[in-house]
Amino acid sequence: MSVNTIQQRFLQLGLIALLLSLSACVSSPPKPATQDSAPTVRFDPSKVKPAIPRPEGRSRYGNHSPYTVFGKKYQVMESAKGYREKGIASWYGTKFHGRKTSSGELYDMFKMTAAHKSLPLPSYVKVTHLENNKTIIVRVNDRGPFHKGRVIDLSYAAAHLLGIAHAGTGQVKVEVISSPGKVSATAPQPLYVQIGAYSKLGIAQSVQEQALLLTPHPISIRPIQQTKRVLHRVLIGPLASRQQGDALVATLREQKIGNAIVKQL
Repeated sequence: MSVNTIQQRFLQLGLIALLLSLSACVSSPPKPATQDSAPTVRFDPSKVKPAIPRPEGRSRYGNHSPYTVFGKKYQVMESAKGYREKGIASWYGTKFHGRKTSSGELYDMFKMTAAHKSLPLPSYVKVTHLENNKTIIVRVNDRGPFHKGRVIDLSYAAAHLLGIAHAGTGQVKVEVISSPGKVSATAPQPLYVQIGAYSKLGIAQSVQEQALLLTPHPISIRPIQQTKRVLHRVLIGPLASRQQGDALVATLREQKIGNAIVKQL
């Protein structure tokens, strides 16, 4: 066999190997995440929709009792009325995003949801961070966490708003909302974020324009008469929940716009 023939054979084999590798790249589906993590896209907490408690029947899936995970049996509560517990909260994110939860719904890490080992699905609970006193409401639609000492697994959005996303876990108190239908009936006055109050209308308008780039919520300027002057308040809202307000305040402070606070008006 001549040298030229050998070189041609090697070139042919190399070309075939290259084509096979390219074919594998095109046809192989992307592998799911093997480790959990926060989202890689920019997360805007002000756009998170609150979990608004409402009466719901038990879901078709996820309420079988008892059930076994890692060789341990768990019982689903017949009634969640009066449930209250303290312990560690954790969160789950990209690894499970888009997968089915125990209730059959798709997990969305940007929604205010959570997983619990024994509450009926779905349930609504109030979660209070015992260190910073932040409070959120989440809809429980999944099972977990199956780690010793952990009482609830929050979505990434819920963990972010509660202030445990960076640390990964936090000490919390979990309380079930037994009569979700009554929550909206006893709702307080509308919530707003006051960015600031300015003596000059032009400054208020400039602040309003900056804030409009950060949120889809309506932003208004309202004058308030004081003893010797008029102040122009720049307000975002009305808002659906305190957690929306806290998220907006955090965003405004990060961008160094005004001196934002949450207020009832």
